[in-house]
Amino acid sequence: MPFDIARTRAAYPALTEGFVHFDGAGGTQTAAGVIDAVTDAMRSAVGNRSAAFVPGRRSLELVAEARSAVADLLGADPAGVVLGPSATALTYTLARTLGAAWRPGDEVVVSRLDHDANVRPWVHAAEAAGATVRWAEVDRHTGELPASQYADLVGERTRVVAVTAGSNAIGTMPDVSAIAKTAHAVGALVYVDGVHSVPHGPTDLASLGADVLVTSAYKWSGPHLAAMVADPARWAALRPAKLVPSSDAVPDRFEYGTPSFPLLAGVAAAVDHLAGLDPDAVGDRRDRLRAGLAAAQAHEEALLDRLLVGLAQRPAITVYGSPARRCPTVSFRVAGMSPAATQEALGAAGFCLSVGDYYAYEYFELMGLRDSGGAVRASVYHYNTADEVDRLLGELDALAERAGRMAG
Repeated sequence: MPFDIARTRAAYPALTEGFVHFDGAGGTQTAAGVIDAVTDAMRSAVGNRSAAFVPGRRSLELVAEARSAVADLLGADPAGVVLGPSATALTYTLARTLGAAWRPGDEVVVSRLDHDANVRPWVHAAEAAGATVRWAEVDRHTGELPASQYADLVGERTRVVAVTAGSNAIGTMPDVSAIAKTAHAVGALVYVDGVHSVPHGPTDLASLGADVLVTSAYKWSGPHLAAMVADPARWAALRPAKLVPSSDAVPDRFEYGTPSFPLLAGVAAAVDHLAGLDPDAVGDRRDRLRAGLAAAQAHEEALLDRLLVGLAQRPAITVYGSPARRCPTVSFRVAGMSPAATQEALGAAGFCLSVGDYYAYEYFELMGLRDSGGAVRASVYHYNTADEVDRLLGELDALAERAGRMAG
């Protein structure tokens, strides 16, 4: 059954303003059910967590519901879901915790494909411990992150291998399971950045081989909160720095301060929204999530193919990377125009696209593009349409023609 794009778009109030959003990799628009859930929680009497009175029990329920929802989304155990303000903050928390046990000679492996949030926390932790950082390299032409190189990168002193499941810059989806197999053979922990991959298809923690995976709800129609998931037994073995009176339970010991209970209501609602993307799906929420995200993925991949074919037909446009498997994300430049000028011109026409390095710092350094403004990023989400892709291509034609006249 075809993906019901009209039904899907109707769930996003912001789309009625008429802007064309190809900026989902930087944050999607918010689903109506999420807005309602956050508003309802803020209208209700909610106290800090306590079993002694109703408002306190409501906050306990909001936390539990958010953990359960994220667990269903990722194929995880609710007791292993750590909630926090951002993927960056959660990754720093874990990196500092693990790094406290590292010694000189220990090693951590990071990649030049990753968002800096899955690079710098590990580099800083290694520097603090006197450990060694080893780098997985990207093929400059294809944008692939070859899994074969990890056989030479990991060894008996490797403590962590940090890798993305989907590049936020060029969409590359590395073979994480193969990388994880190599890492696990030497006993290394595999930390997977799922921030850009989770919104674009079904995710299963075990299939990926991830020991820990991080994701951000605002990349999948929800509020600005994140989650870091693992087997509860893994969390139980770790002792993060924390306030003395704060809970020492798992996963609470990794969560700093009082959470935003209304936003946690939004996290659960966002997962419910994704579970409803296929109105014909049956089964429990996990089953419906797999069906809904698979349907959305097929829709997004069709739009990505349309966009890539269109860009390839335009000689004035340079697309970076051509990975075999990619999230629906493309970085490009228009000849004769800086990325910032391209973004501004497209913005004036109602198109929302990102520009710069989008925190994919190492990739753009490798490509020699950072000092000249990076690139323009078009990221497709399940509320985008074929007509929007065609309109973007038409607008790029006009920009390229204008840039050519100015150059001449």
